[in-house]
Amino acid sequence: MDAIFEKVTEWIKEILINAIMGNLSGLFEAVNTQVGGVASAVGTTPDNFSPDIFNLIRNISETVLIPIAGLILTFIAYYELIQMIIEHNNLANFETWIFFKWIFKTFVAVMIITNTFNITMAVFDVAQHVINASAGIITADTTIEASALEAIEESLNNMNIGELMVFLLHTFFLQITMCALAIVIFIIVYGRLIEIYLMVSIAPIPLATFANKEQSQIGQNYLRSLLAIGFQGFLIMICVAIYAVLIQSVSFSDDIIGSIWGVMGYTVLLCFTLFKTSSLAKSVFNVH
Repeated sequence: MDAIFEKVTEWIKEILINAIMGNLSGLFEAVNTQVGGVASAVGTTPDNFSPDIFNLIRNISETVLIPIAGLILTFIAYYELIQMIIEHNNLANFETWIFFKWIFKTFVAVMIITNTFNITMAVFDVAQHVINASAGIITADTTIEASALEAIEESLNNMNIGELMVFLLHTFFLQITMCALAIVIFIIVYGRLIEIYLMVSIAPIPLATFANKEQSQIGQNYLRSLLAIGFQGFLIMICVAIYAVLIQSVSFSDDIIGSIWGVMGYTVLLCFTLFKTSSLAKSVFNVH
């Protein structure tokens, strides 16, 4: 009778252990997939990420917004001319150079509008160079090693059925949570790319304000915003590098449940810091 009880107990334990190991093997897979693709995602310029979307944004901007930017530039150019005339006492103190200055400023403003996408892409090319250069230095493995899973399985064999059932519930809950965190990471990383497309699409209007000293603050703030969202990718890379170091420092030999919850805690921390990269980058570049 005892032998039958032992066989049944071993059979139940085997089922529970296989279920737990199945949960653990796929527990971090979704997160690791998203984290592993961060470097390529944040290091991609808008024209390379999705050429079809980029061409669509460019066509809309050139056909709809550049004419509006031209109207804004025309108004600013006439306003500048009137201001210069008034400043020189209605031309009572006539100086020829002021007209050359006005023509030069207008010419530069027109060149900025006509080369809007070259300017915006130059900003992201610089950011991409920094991100790609850092990726080769700080990229680390965020996966849980096979030896750690083997150590977990050995520890599971020493548990009783009650402990295994509790541990199975833990892993089931953690698996759902980690999948949700993987979705959050996906939204943050790829949401940044959508935000870039939105900002690039409206580029002609703020860049049209550079011809006027007072209104040029709009264009300057826009360029700072481009730099902020571009270098946000670098901050995301730093977050992933820190996460990788923290994950590799977790030991699964002593307290298995505590270690797994610790890994989930680091993943939650990663999501939180990824959310903060946007506001941090804007504060660094003084974006209003």
